[in-house]
Parts: sequence; structure tokens; C-alpha cells
Amino acid sequence: MNRLKTLMLLTMLTVLFIFAGQIIGGQRGMVIAFGFAILMNVFSYWFSDKVVLRMYRAKKVTEAEAPNLVRQVRTQAQQAGLPMPKVYIIPTSSPNAFATGRNPKNAVVAFTEGILDLLSSDELDGVIAHELAHVKNRDILIQSIAATVAGAISMLANMAYWGAMFGGYGGRDRNGGGSLIGLLVMAIVAPIAAMFIQMAISRAREFAADATGAKISGQPLSLASALRKLHNGVQRQPLNANRATAHMFIMNPLTRQSFAKLFATHPPVEERIARLENLAYSR
Repeated sequence: MNRLKTLMLLTMLTVLFIFAGQIIGGQRGMVIAFGFAILMNVFSYWFSDKVVLRMYRAKKVTEAEAPNLVRQVRTQAQQAGLPMPKVYIIPTSSPNAFATGRNPKNAVVAFTEGILDLLSSDELDGVIAHELAHVKNRDILIQSIAATVAGAISMLANMAYWGAMFGGYGGRDRNGGGSLIGLLVMAIVAPIAAMFIQMAISRAREFAADATGAKISGQPLSLASALRKLHNGVQRQPLNANRATAHMFIMNPLTRQSFAKLFATHPPVEERIARLENLAYSR
């Protein structure tokens, strides 16, 4: 169901891009915007792991430095049928974790000092399995595709704005662009709609990672307990995170900001916990 939902949302995003492209930039503008978005996101796909790890001052650890954590990651990776990922620790007391890397062979899992202090061993296993599920489900690739199309729509919206301001459109232009009113409407509506669809894709992937992670660890209730603790922990001590990376974390690091709730990258924690509990009791 989560795969089907993701496919439908990606299809909606693509249709929105084609529709917006025809109205805003015509065929030429659509091709230019899509080309720029692909270039930007290819760079992000290959190098975002290094950027985000540096952003949060994450430090790579060995088994000698963090024996329990590394052993737990290795055990869960074996259960998931994945190569052993690199393990990083982020120096902050705000409890959270994320996975990154362009494919399973180049995967990274990162944990804050706060999450290691907060969770029991079983709960941490659940979190590790959740992050490995993102790797197994190729969520980084899916998010990159969504970001490419959403980015192209945003570029088309910028073209529409400047076209309306300085282009003096009075009907359709020679490249198939839209009228002044159409440009203004799409300049406002298209990027907002794209952002909401992109956030919905992110929420669908979180549900999928919860379900896959529960199967990997075999402990859905431990993951549910971890999510409950993490939710409360982030409420007390949110992470000073970059909004563009919020979707990567297991728990929304921007929870205390009301604006972030409107554009939430994560489903409600109560619903995530309820699904995991249903999964446990339906066995």
C-alpha cells in the first residue's frame, strides 16, 4: 500500500510538472527547468551524505570506539541482508537518527548522543532497523526523484514570476507559455502543491520504513516505544536542524515550530505507534 501510494504521489508530481511547464514556460522552459533540476539533484544524490554529515559535525566511529552500537548495527544489517553501513555519532543531546548514502554499499547511519543515552538496547535495535529500512527501500533515490521534479516546478514558478513582471505576456507566447493571469496563478499554486506532494511522499516512506524496520528487528513494540520516547525527547530538546534535511531524521527535529507542522515531513507519531502496535498484535 505504501509503495502504491508513493507511486501515485510521484505520478501526481510529474503530471503537475507537465501541466505547470505548459502553462508557465512552454516546452522550452519545461526542458530547461527539468535539466537544471536534474543537475542539482544528481549532485545532491552523490554528495549529500558528505554535506549533511559535515553540517551536523558527525564523527565516524569504529567498533573500538562504540562497541555496543557498532555491534547492534552489524546485527540488524545482517538481518536485513544489507552490507555493513558506516556508523556516525552526532554531538548533540537532542535524540534523533538518520540514514544517508546513495545506495546500500555506500550507506551511513548516524545517531545523536542523545538517542544513545535515551533508549534501551531493544529500542535502539528498532531505530537501527528503521534506518536500515530506508536504505533497503531505496528511499534516498525516491526522495531524490521527488526533489528533482519539485525543484523543476519551483524553477518554472520563478520563470513565471519574472515573466509576469517583465515579459508583458498578453496571451500565449511563441514557446507555448501561458497568459499573464495563468502565469501568476501557477507561480503561486504550483510550488506549494509540489511541496505538499513531496511532503506526502516523505510521510509515506516513513510509514514504510516503520513497517520494514519492524520486520527486520522482529520487535515492532520496541520501535513503537522508541518513537514515543523520541517524540517526547525532541519536544523537550529539539535539534537546531536545517529545514531541508528534516525529512531525513526518524523524528521531525522541528517539532516545536508551528510552521513545521503545516509542512510536516513525518506522519503523526500517534499514528505510527498505532500501526506498529497493530502489526505486533496481528501476528
